[in-house]
Amino acid sequence: MYLETGDPKSEYRLVLAHGAGAPMDSPFMDYFAEKLAEQDIHVVRFEFPYMQQRRETGSKRPPDRQPILLESWQSVIGDFPPADNLFIGGKSMGGRMASLIAEEAGVAGLVCLGYPFHAIGKPEKPRTEHLADLSTPTLIVQGTRDSMGKFETVSGYTLSSALQFCWLEDGDHSFKPRKASGRTEEQNWDEAIQAISRFLRAVG
Repeated sequence: MYLETGDPKSEYRLVLAHGAGAPMDSPFMDYFAEKLAEQDIHVVRFEFPYMQQRRETGSKRPPDRQPILLESWQSVIGDFPPADNLFIGGKSMGGRMASLIAEEAGVAGLVCLGYPFHAIGKPEKPRTEHLADLSTPTLIVQGTRDSMGKFETVSGYTLSSALQFCWLEDGDHSFKPRKASGRTEEQNWDEAIQAISRFLRAVG
């Protein structure tokens, strides 16, 4: 099942996958889909099998194993040809899985919202090996104090020049800033949306 927002005839199509814990219609995902659609971007959302089962049964299941997640992505990309005219990405785990398949699939570009560079509390074990050689144009939108990859930590990683960053001031893993920062969650979300729109137009 796909959740589509915006004009299917738009020049730009972005497929987004959800993160590990929240579905494709979480407030975060809804906001990004609706606001990106206002930028004349056709946004397609889908759910991995475990999240579909959660929706159907109400029982909380852990994420599927990586091969199943990647197989899901392959199927979705195949449903929206041609791949070289398609942007893919997602929130946290969804974006990471997209990054693992982007090169092989030959998509136009990659958009990661809160990339999980490492598990919480384990910056010494980065999940970045494939990002060092990635040639797919990539935008990573990241909060500067993300517990899975803050600015100071990520700056020390060896990453491909194909990666661009949009750093959101004082944002956490979902881009929410602290009140003391003087910023709001909506400001960070809107800044992210503008960055994504610019990226798609520059690449596409």
